[in-house]
Amino acid sequence: MPRTTRAAVLFEVGQPLRIEELELVPPRPGEVLVRMQAAGICRSDWHVCTGDTPHPLPCALGHEGAGIVEAVGAGVTSLEPGMSVILSWAPMCGACFFCRKGKPALCETYTPTIWKGTMPDGRTRFRWKGAPVYHYCGLGCFSDYVVVPAGACVPMAPPLPPAIAALIGCAAATGVGAVLNTARVAAGCSAAVFGAGGIGLSALMALGIAGADPIIAVDTEARRERDALALGASHFLAGGSRATAAIRELTRGRGVDYAFDATGVPAVQEQCLEAVRPGGTAVLAGLAPVGSTTNLPGAVITRQEKTVTGSYYGSCVPERDFARIAGLYSDGGLDLDRLLTRTYPLREVNRAYADLASGLLARGAIVF
Repeated sequence: MPRTTRAAVLFEVGQPLRIEELELVPPRPGEVLVRMQAAGICRSDWHVCTGDTPHPLPCALGHEGAGIVEAVGAGVTSLEPGMSVILSWAPMCGACFFCRKGKPALCETYTPTIWKGTMPDGRTRFRWKGAPVYHYCGLGCFSDYVVVPAGACVPMAPPLPPAIAALIGCAAATGVGAVLNTARVAAGCSAAVFGAGGIGLSALMALGIAGADPIIAVDTEARRERDALALGASHFLAGGSRATAAIRELTRGRGVDYAFDATGVPAVQEQCLEAVRPGGTAVLAGLAPVGSTTNLPGAVITRQEKTVTGSYYGSCVPERDFARIAGLYSDGGLDLDRLLTRTYPLREVNRAYADLASGLLARGAIVF
């Protein structure tokens, strides 16, 4: 069993990630040691780097991953060494109020400790020079090895390409789930997706599966038009103040049945409400900066019977939905290969985030 691991660690907000050799504590009861194979490049980690998401530091980043089980702690019976797994950044205990309600992303057992960067016992499994290194989302999967709760591991059979499996663990689950789980879009409904990155493109593909029409993609990056149209959009609009008017022109002046925010930008969330017709639904799937506010006028919501709903992790039940998404990929219904723009070795993690910030990536992945 490895006693150390290379990991990408954030020591200070606004500074580059550093690749450091960390001490790795073996799995305790209810935990699993995973050898990482791939980890996705997601803006949620970048929000920690910029300070938009406060988090204890130093922190090993990475929350969208896939790997191989190397060892299990006492009491773990659902997993065994050699299993391919997708990591879930919202592990479920299966017994709390929210897990029993089918909302495991809100799990009362794991959620509080996840945002403290520790395991449920309040301690970390990473250490650097004898001091704790915190786990982002309870994972920290920009690392050769991770120790995680068994509830964060979803078996993947048959195995998929590791980088594709990693995408299922966040981008695909969030975008596909927002459409099929949260909104439950029906055939013939009109829809707009604001943001054509990993989550937005996944939502576009899911809208195609649902039979929505028209499917309108909105993004400030013109270079994303090609992927958006290839992955299900019937129209592509430039993001900005004119987008809402353009959506109305495409929908007989009414607006769409559903508008999805995949950006987390408060001004874009406000546009989503404007873009939906009276009686329509705005679905907020992107993570806004902690402490930010969004102006959603109550008079409009009431008088026009508009609905605003959050979609956290695509309202997914990982044990159910990861397999469903994997099946859609294997059957050709989800072109996750096109979603994956580029792969990088761990040493190039800062370059990967520079590419993401510049708009070059739909989704990238670290491959180990």
